[in-house]
Amino acid sequence: MTALTIIIGGERLEGRILKKMHERIIKNFMDIIILAELRAGPLSGYDVISFIHGRFHLLVSSGTVYSLLYSLERNGLIEGTWNERKRVYKLTDKGEKTIETILNANDKIKNFITGLLKVQAVA
Repeated sequence: MTALTIIIGGERLEGRILKKMHERIIKNFMDIIILAELRAGPLSGYDVISFIHGRFHLLVSSGTVYSLLYSLERNGLIEGTWNERKRVYKLTDKGEKTIETILNANDKIKNFITGLLKVQAVA
């Protein structure tokens, strides 16, 4: 048993901690996740909810998703248009440039997170 594997009421604490971390990371980076997925084509709010659930096994509320979509639209990163009875969102040029910049900084982001989480030896 590792130091993080503690059994409480029959459930592994490690698993619960990792699940909560997973949820926090997905929710905190959902704007980037949405922008990256919009590179493949337009999506409705329902499509975003389905994508997040299918890819990350996390069910997010429609209020969370639509609030984020409206924010991205207000910032000029995406544009929403009505397609029959649903609003469909696509990347704007500004959104495309933003996601390209983020994806190109991938190594810097990984190094930052690794450095943040790395335990420093006490001298």
